[in-house]
Amino acid sequence: MSENGRALFCGGDLAARIERVETAAIVGAARVGIGRGVEGFVREIGGGAACFAGEGSPLNKVVGVGFGGVPSVGEWEAIEAAYARVGCPVQVELSQLGEAGIGEELTGRGYRLMSFENVLGMRLDGDEFAVPDGVEVRLDAGEDLGAWLDVVVDGFAHPDEGPNHEEFPREAIASVMRDMASANETRRYLAYRDGVAAGGASLRTDGGIAALAGAATLPSHRRRGVQTALLITRLNDAANAGCDLATVTTAPGSKSQQNAQGRGFSLLYTRAILVKEL
Repeated sequence: MSENGRALFCGGDLAARIERVETAAIVGAARVGIGRGVEGFVREIGGGAACFAGEGSPLNKVVGVGFGGVPSVGEWEAIEAAYARVGCPVQVELSQLGEAGIGEELTGRGYRLMSFENVLGMRLDGDEFAVPDGVEVRLDAGEDLGAWLDVVVDGFAHPDEGPNHEEFPREAIASVMRDMASANETRRYLAYRDGVAAGGASLRTDGGIAALAGAATLPSHRRRGVQTALLITRLNDAANAGCDLATVTTAPGSKSQQNAQGRGFSLLYTRAILVKEL
């Protein structure tokens, strides 16, 4: 949990570490799609990467920028030209702890602020947490992703919270989750109530960081402890795997953020989502 009961502090070094792991995951998944024949690209920029993994993919964005120098005007022009060639807007996920001035540069280039997302974190000290009664969580270790994808994608298709500026077809979400699972050290979990699959989630480990993602619950099973059970199981597994930090990304002010902070996560930093229509 937070060290000695205090909120975890995040400076530039820790943010850079988290952003590198996030960038590696997005790049890895995009390259899986490209290797499968999708016409896409991955280009390095400012310590991060610009990815395109096919029309309508949630992976089409610039991530991790600002932790490896300030991109030049020419670099931004090249990235924008690459997205223009495939008819895709440029979306940049920009951490507030990255290089100063990048946000001003992007707004000057015509990017508009669309939304924010919060990155939360918790130190893992090896303590075991008890999973609540009434929910059984199983590791989905099979090669067939079908059951896990059905539950998670259906859960995402019926969000509890308000509308998001990003909406993707079911097929696009399923494709990204499949590629993320293939490209990264990812564990998949299914939660059951009364023997019925009720929710799912994933855990990605890299460089001592446990990234919690892909969490969704079917509408009829919500507010029954499903997400709490999935969260605790993943935290226990991450600690046993030797990770020292767990992270989760949420919408600001969301139920997901409230639940994470209730379990001991601290707000580390915010990413601004900037978009330029080409």
